[in-house]
Amino acid sequence: MEKLRYERPVIQKMSTGLMNKFGTRTENVPVTHIESVPVKKLIQEYGSPLFVISEKQIRRNIQNATRIFKTRYPKVQFAWSYKTNYMDAVCRIFHQEGSWAEVVSGFEYEKALNNGVPGNKIIFNGPDKTDEQLVSAARNNSLIHIDHFDELYSLIRLSAENNLKPRVAIRVNMDTGIYPKWDRFGFNFENGQAWNAITRIINSDNLDLVGLHCHIGTFMLSPSAYAVAATKLSELTWNVKEKFNKVLQYIDLGGGFPSANTLKGAYLPGSDTIPSIDQFADAITDVILGYGFKQEDLPVLILESGRVLIDDAGFLLGTVLANKRLSDGRRATILDFGVNTLFTAFWYDHQISTTQSYGQHTEEMVLYGPLCMNIDVVRESITLPLLEKGNHVVVHKVGAYNMTQWMQFITLRPNIVLIDNENNTHVIRKAETLENMLSNEQVPEYLKNIPLK
Repeated sequence: MEKLRYERPVIQKMSTGLMNKFGTRTENVPVTHIESVPVKKLIQEYGSPLFVISEKQIRRNIQNATRIFKTRYPKVQFAWSYKTNYMDAVCRIFHQEGSWAEVVSGFEYEKALNNGVPGNKIIFNGPDKTDEQLVSAARNNSLIHIDHFDELYSLIRLSAENNLKPRVAIRVNMDTGIYPKWDRFGFNFENGQAWNAITRIINSDNLDLVGLHCHIGTFMLSPSAYAVAATKLSELTWNVKEKFNKVLQYIDLGGGFPSANTLKGAYLPGSDTIPSIDQFADAITDVILGYGFKQEDLPVLILESGRVLIDDAGFLLGTVLANKRLSDGRRATILDFGVNTLFTAFWYDHQISTTQSYGQHTEEMVLYGPLCMNIDVVRESITLPLLEKGNHVVVHKVGAYNMTQWMQFITLRPNIVLIDNENNTHVIRKAETLENMLSNEQVPEYLKNIPLK
């Protein structure tokens, strides 16, 4: 007979937690399947930890967002934000749904081309574009969004030297009433920098100004801030038409729409507080439609949404390694994934579910990862059933940024699996091995012999 486990009793304050709007608690409902695939089967086949992405949810999200905006505005184009999740399989799903590519680096630009995106449907953002990358983007007829005057002057010079006339826009930063202001990127609206850049481009024979761009922040909770941004970009667009008789083709409002994750320190869960996409759509389109543009001059509205379209399509499966008591009596549960894998644990109190029912007894606990670092905290406080070694958990809404900002630190990065529309599973990125890690290392000849005995 197996010996029963013994844990020394402790005095624990009882806590019922907060009720939801229906008067009941639901955070301990087990998650046994993702789509129709059993969680245990996924872990058995592909290992733990494991990222899982739902193709169905991605397509639902982009189709819903497209419908919401296109029923309010006649000219809408989504561009998938590669930095949010640049797994090729994920990007190609968005491209199949009609999204262009929005990139912020040379390697992302190359990924977009390799994914079959035509050059004229790639938006090249970001402050770090080399001369070679600028020339390549210009030759591919991509949309180059200029971030600063040094880039503007370089692009004018390169265009003259190579007999090119690239399609360009400027990134505009502005005061939208949100703190802190995102004024690090682009040209400022209020102090006249943006208009100065516009006039220099229009007076240049080597550049074709076709649009305006802004990205006012991340995880934005204020639709009214987008109304302010749309107003100021519409004003610039109107002034370009009035003073230079030039009709700009598009206004790009960037991204920043929030997912339903709960920000650290928030009093209420994100699902109860975030605005809907409809609210953002109303705020933006009401401004542009009401600004006074002629029908034929209405600019295309480009949206570079990322997080809101992918977060809830991603899951992280993991396994309990151990339990212990901290010096203050709190229960600590150690998982096989940490902040190197779940980078957004620094930002969010992720919803975490068990994969089977463990009874009604729960306890407040800290969830740690396996790293030898004190900051490796997955959740600082969460009420869960008493998990044991070998039990599994599911972390929700992890599709954005975790697979681009994860770190190869102490543990190797795990498999990523896609569940397709027919509930078939596909490995879209294989787990790393020591061989992968060592493939780019080189040891000088004099260090190859180790005389240890």
